[in-house]
Amino acid sequence: MRSTGIRRPRVRRTRRTHRTTAAALATTLALTVLTACGTSSSADGGGDGGNADAADAASPLDPKTKVTLTIDCMPPAAEKAELKQWKEDVKAFNATYPNVTVKGKQTDPCLEPPRFTAMLKAKSQPDVFYTYFTDLQQVLDNDGATDISAYVHDRSVPALRDMDPDVLDVLKKDGKLYGLPYSNYTMGLLINRPLFEKAGLDPDEPPTTWAEVRTAAKKIAALGDGVAGFGEYSAGNNGGWHFTATTYGLGGSIVNADGTKAAFDDDTGKRILDNLKAMRWDDDSMGRTQLLKWGDLQKQMASGKLGMFLAAPDDITYMVQNLGAQYADFGMAPIPGGKATLFGGNDYMIKKGISSDKVKAAIAWINFKFLTPGKGQFDWARTKADGLPVGLPQPNFWTGAAKTTDDKARAASSTMPVANFQAFTADPVQGRPEPPKAQEIYKVLDTAMSAVLTNEDADPGKLLATAARQVDQILANQ
Repeated sequence: MRSTGIRRPRVRRTRRTHRTTAAALATTLALTVLTACGTSSSADGGGDGGNADAADAASPLDPKTKVTLTIDCMPPAAEKAELKQWKEDVKAFNATYPNVTVKGKQTDPCLEPPRFTAMLKAKSQPDVFYTYFTDLQQVLDNDGATDISAYVHDRSVPALRDMDPDVLDVLKKDGKLYGLPYSNYTMGLLINRPLFEKAGLDPDEPPTTWAEVRTAAKKIAALGDGVAGFGEYSAGNNGGWHFTATTYGLGGSIVNADGTKAAFDDDTGKRILDNLKAMRWDDDSMGRTQLLKWGDLQKQMASGKLGMFLAAPDDITYMVQNLGAQYADFGMAPIPGGKATLFGGNDYMIKKGISSDKVKAAIAWINFKFLTPGKGQFDWARTKADGLPVGLPQPNFWTGAAKTTDDKARAASSTMPVANFQAFTADPVQGRPEPPKAQEIYKVLDTAMSAVLTNEDADPGKLLATAARQVDQILANQ
């Protein structure tokens, strides 16, 4: 499950994750599971690809070049279809680059924060390593990634011009590019279609404003039998994460333009807490169990006890694959307000200090496996043939011709009712990245969220003022 700044258990876009072992494919393909972090031990030379001259960086990888790459996040043996696809893609990649040996590294999960931090400090990351969008500063603080700006162009990544610039921008610092995306998401309103129908609501016309959400939530909660109309997080930093997404939807901000002061202690912030407090206590449409964190709302939704909550599309995959739900039971709408929405995702970076040829080989692999419409992760016909789900609206970091091509192929191979996501996809909401010091800020905002959901006498204005002072201190210590 991709990731946000919230360290959620990761779900692949296809099947629920986690990795084990693999074997060699052929004499030209060495696919080796690594049991410890580290770079390859091949004799293909060291150096610093980030310091290559522009002419060298711009030149394509010579197929005769012999290098070995260690690469994060290879599927486990338990994920038979995904591992099969990985092997197929390495073999196809070696048809063009027969002298590039790909060594896949398996960890469970792909990124675990303490292990990731330790890996960066020890400089033991693989040549091509997996990160969340929110990890860039930590990687740079540890001098961990190559500046790949000169290596990434329309010859090395032909679909580059059709990639959403917002996605690329989050992987840049001071104008330099340090990563390429693997997956992305934006937040929206996830709905339970059967509960909508039982409550006399049209699931094809889901709410688009918070007033409409409140009205719909009351009707759904009136069904009784322990059903809640709307659910919200307020623990594990998840409440602050959702407060941020809601703030963006209403056109507000969490921090000011230069990231030095809190910006949520305003009318927008108060409106959010006032609305939640009213839904919880006046309407009784949110259920009595609170202090929920990631995973709790998914269980309620999958069991038919929750009508709506804010989510990303891959929550649906998690509920189907892990909780026994059905794809047809869910739909997506844009985030209420629609001014902007929180986006996040994950990516691959390239270890600083490796040779220029290894950097080129790494980009060639990332492009083939993750950034080419119709191939690798975007080979929807293969995904369907392998019994994996097709049809969720994300990941989708394409614009222009690449988006047209990918959307058509995804729809043609869909294994789920894509019409259920029409409201979400028809008019995409502009994404905004998470604030600086996101996890620390979310922890503070959890307190405000939990207070209004557990204390009928909570004062939203005082809660926001206190939270703003704490966040100001966090930002002052950057």
